Amino acid sequence: MKTDTSKNIIEFIRAKDQATVKELVSYLNISYQAIFKQLKKLQNSGQLKKIGLAPKVFYIINQPIEYSKIEKLDKKIAQVIEKNYFIITPAGEIKKGILGFTYWCAKQNLSFKKTAIEYVQTLDKYNCYKKSGLISGLQKMKNTFERINLDKLYYLDFYSIERFGKTRLGQMLLYAKQSQNRILIKELAEEIKPLVKKIISKFKINAIGFVSPTVKREVQLIKELKNFLGFSLPIITIIKVKTPIIIPQKTLNKLKDRIENAQSTFIIDENVKYNNILLIDDAVGSGATLNEIACQIKKKNIAKKIIGLAITGSFKGFDVISEV
Repeated sequence: MKTDTSKNIIEFIRAKDQATVKELVSYLNISYQAIFKQLKKLQNSGQLKKIGLAPKVFYIINQPIEYSKIEKLDKKIAQVIEKNYFIITPAGEIKKGILGFTYWCAKQNLSFKKTAIEYVQTLDKYNCYKKSGLISGLQKMKNTFERINLDKLYYLDFYSIERFGKTRLGQMLLYAKQSQNRILIKELAEEIKPLVKKIISKFKINAIGFVSPTVKREVQLIKELKNFLGFSLPIITIIKVKTPIIIPQKTLNKLKDRIENAQSTFIIDENVKYNNILLIDDAVGSGATLNEIACQIKKKNIAKKIIGLAITGSFKGFDVISEV
């Protein structure tokens, strides 16, 4: 009976392309409990896939990519991939580590073992820029701006790397922001919190400023990050001024336009003075926003030292990141 029920479920979904639990209950004339039990087994066996979120949940036939035979990896290479690789598929599924890398290689029709070695070698190349888990962007900023108002600038990772695209943090940041998914934002916060705490301790930070977003969203990544990070330090008020026409920084390609935008649309509403302030932004493109906010803070004598921190930054200088 169980086998027949499973077979009937598969046949029904295959004929309709997709089905809800209610449709299956009506068609098979059995209880919801029995349907859920069968659906769970079919998902666990890889025959079905659930899509959507309650109350709109559908079941479809799973058509997994045909993976080629996976060659055994060197233990160290496997550990690096398991720790670093993260991808969100076009269907909105999160795949991490070896599973995610296997998926990507299969999609690209690439040799798994050879590509795994090349991936780790590429990571090593970019990780050379990290010191104690942080990438210093100050020198590149000095090459871009005539006047630097930040005392230090760090980002936690590059937004993307050659050939393999967005990094783990790059993927998490992009889709957490665009999808406004609080679960993914929380995972991102948990990922970055240890390094942010390290910076707070190292530079004896007295207050934090979170760069206000330009684009209106129901769920704002920076606001959610602030809540999930949960630091007990004072928060300085950074206001993004509303203008008749909203111009996001990411739409401006020229550096001088980005500087003008930052100068004209950010206001620091703060009277308390601090020794060391940490400014947190999601992604560093030109660096104009952090630099201009730091300029205002110093002009008002709000802080003696200002440390800038972005979750990700571009590798090639401070080229514009237009996706996030």
